[in-house]
Amino acid sequence: MISLTSPVETPFHRWPAGLKLAGLSAATFLMFLTDDPWLLLAALGGVVAVYAIGGWRFLATGLRLLRPVWVFVVVVAAWHLYTGDLAGGSAVVLRLLAAVGMANLVTMTTRLSDMIAVIRLLLAPLRRVGLSTGALEIAIALVIRFVPVLAQKGGNLAEAWRARSPRRAGWRIVAPLALMALDDAEHVAEALRARGGVQ
Repeated sequence: MISLTSPVETPFHRWPAGLKLAGLSAATFLMFLTDDPWLLLAALGGVVAVYAIGGWRFLATGLRLLRPVWVFVVVVAAWHLYTGDLAGGSAVVLRLLAAVGMANLVTMTTRLSDMIAVIRLLLAPLRRVGLSTGALEIAIALVIRFVPVLAQKGGNLAEAWRARSPRRAGWRIVAPLALMALDDAEHVAEALRARGGVQ
């Protein structure tokens, strides 16, 4: 599995994980309070500007991480174009890009161990009443780790398909990608069992 933290050092790497997650939650909430495309465009511009603080390489990585979102952007834009609701479609697309961009920024500048520490802190009330939170903590960590890994493997499959066929891969890579995901899940399960499971 890969590390999500960017090797390019930025000022945001030194910010506490709790502060960044709280800021992400607040900013996302505020974006859902408006449907004004201009305000949402300003929010997206702000996100790009924040990435630019880390330099061109950091910005390029952030833009590359948005590539999987473009499928949803195209679908949403096409639907709103069909219904004639251009303003509504613009708001949805801009909000989506800004929110995912901010979430990527947090994961790129925060170590996974720091995120898990914040999650443990938030789940402390459940432990006080006798509930085990270990399974939830490991599940969150695995989701954070595996989503970009599977996205990368999907990209590799699509690239391999393009090298062999002029047609788009589309649904044809779904089955091999699902098998890869199941294989990875089995290896992780074996590793967890070898270490005594989740407490």
